Amino acid sequence: MNPRVMVLYTGGTIGMVSSNGVYVPGPDFSARLARHLGQRRSELPQFDVVELDQLIDSANLTPANWTTMARVLAKNWDHYDGFVVLHGTDTMAFTASAISYMLNGCNKPVILTGSQIPLEQSRTDALDNVITSLILASSSEIAEVCLYFRGNLLRGNRARKLKTSELDAFDSPNAPRLGQGGIDLDLRHDLLLAPGKPDFQIPTFNPRSVAALTLYPGMPAALVEATLALPELKGLIIHSYGAGNAPDADTSLVRVLAQGIGRGIAVLNVSQCLQGRVAQKAYASGAALDRIGVVPGADLTPEAAFAKLHFLLAKGLSGNSLRQALQTPLSGDSKLASVKGND
Repeated sequence: MNPRVMVLYTGGTIGMVSSNGVYVPGPDFSARLARHLGQRRSELPQFDVVELDQLIDSANLTPANWTTMARVLAKNWDHYDGFVVLHGTDTMAFTASAISYMLNGCNKPVILTGSQIPLEQSRTDALDNVITSLILASSSEIAEVCLYFRGNLLRGNRARKLKTSELDAFDSPNAPRLGQGGIDLDLRHDLLLAPGKPDFQIPTFNPRSVAALTLYPGMPAALVEATLALPELKGLIIHSYGAGNAPDADTSLVRVLAQGIGRGIAVLNVSQCLQGRVAQKAYASGAALDRIGVVPGADLTPEAAFAKLHFLLAKGLSGNSLRQALQTPLSGDSKLASVKGND
């Protein structure tokens, strides 16, 4: 039987149209896609296009949009063999991470993709990305949330957008690719997660519960203190230097972090570097963070760290249970995760 795939169109460059000299999300994507695919549609899996009621320029994405997307996928889970989510590239890695956490026990392929050039433009990269994603979404060999772009199949919560204008915009610098799309579609079966048993957890997120700060030379402690004082804040991500280092000579900065942790705010440490992992005890400047209770983020991407902290907080975790969960691999998001079986 020919597999059936649901395409969830959320907005983004792929479906944008020109309006008053700028690109904006355009409606009626299903008809436009059918026109561009033409006779090739008969060679592809059967698919239906579902459009969000309110299309998103992905720069305007909020955690509430994650809930909306995940609920649409969950509602249709039993009716399709796989799913393609068309999304803007700017925040696609955030959404891929969030959906990977919410669709716990995933047993079907969910492929996020988009394009750098709108579908309506003559040099668009949209058709290749969509066609290959449809084929991947019909595969019984994939049972996780992935991101496909310009020939690269990546684990969703390991993917990052690395280029603003090149067509191969995405990669996973801290993890191997799950597949390559050249003349053939080659999958890394040794890396793919095995099918789980669906136990979806789709919470309502508080967009003000998590903040992120990038450390920089001379960063004032007052900036960190002001962030930690935000009324609804429950988690802070710091993007540190190298292997998780911070300016420990600035005792005021370390002190305000410690005070925030003492008030119950979880502080998660991820590196500014593209490759490598946080090792807070390797240097004295990182050990200072370890002593005050900052949680080392291993090799989580910034996008996955943000989505994971949001997700765990929305589930109601706090204190030691939150700290432990942040350091426990989830849906293959770190090197400690088993490559066989969903967490």
